[in-house]
Formats: sequence, structure tokens, C-alpha cells
Amino acid sequence: MFEIKSGWLYSDDINIRKVPVDRYGKRPEGTKISLIVIHCISLPPRQFGGPYVDDIFKGTLDPNAHPYFKEVAHLEASTHLFINRQGVITQYVSFLDRAWHAGRSSYNGHKECNDYSIGIELEGCDDLEYTIEQYSTLKDVIAVLKKTYPDIGNNIAGHNEVAPGRKTDPGKFFDWSQIR
Repeated sequence: MFEIKSGWLYSDDINIRKVPVDRYGKRPEGTKISLIVIHCISLPPRQFGGPYVDDIFKGTLDPNAHPYFKEVAHLEASTHLFINRQGVITQYVSFLDRAWHAGRSSYNGHKECNDYSIGIELEGCDDLEYTIEQYSTLKDVIAVLKKTYPDIGNNIAGHNEVAPGRKTDPGKFFDWSQIR
């Protein structure tokens, strides 16, 4: 269903939006991709659809478009993938590059998860269930990522696990049994 070419996700059957952003860096020399970090995002909070997720990752979020945006428009964040409520995928950063999704973080004693992880944002929030379409797409994406980057193995964590006390996503309604 999916394949990865030069760090970008492709499919003959499914349209994958590509919105390359400037908010990324090079992975440290010799770094192997060995972790997937699951996040959630909705802009404004608890509202779905619209251009705002693209805007925050591109650095073009208008702080005056919604009162909440004044708090977040200045953040320099990006992710590799975003899966909306319908299961549609947008890729912002090549998997070969370092997206800015986890912030100060640690997994199994290894700091700076951005260096060796792939970030996947699900359209949602901590206190709402995710959709069947999102889980279906996420499972297929994880399968191709694990095949392409075998050092991932079973290393899949929530943002809350790599940045405990600072982050809570993907939240208590994320059903880990859907992907494990």
C-alpha cells in the first residue's frame, strides 16, 4: 500500500499531501531511526479541519486568526506526518531529516528523541476518541516505517512518554491496542 522513496511516503492507491516546510534539521551523523512518537493536534483546540495545522508547521499561523493562536503562533514546530480525522496523510518533513516534534525528550535513556524518531500527529485532542480511519492509516504507515527502518522494532511511544510531565498527548482515549 505504502512505500518510502528518499524519505518521502508514497502510495499508488492513496493521495498523500506533501507540504514541505523549512522547520527541520539534519539528523546527527550515523543516527539510525529507531522510534515513532505519536502526538495529537487540533487548531484551535477541539476544532478539526481548516488550514491551521499546515500553517503552524510552515510558520505562517496568524496569531490574530483565533485568540488561542497568540499562545502558539511563535512556536517553531514541525512533524513528519499528520493524519486527519478522515485518515488523509500530509507529510511535512522527510523521514531522513529531523522534525521538531518532541522537544526536550528521552526514550529508554536516550535523550533528544527528535534526533532518532519519526513524529506522527493525529488530528485530535487528549479528551476525544480517534477515528477508525486514523487507526487504519496509522497501522499501515507504521508497518512501512518498521519495514524501511527496522531499528524501530516495537519502539512506539506517546509524546507523554518521551516528555512526561510536560506533554499529555495522544491522551487517554488513544487506543494503543489498535497499533500494537
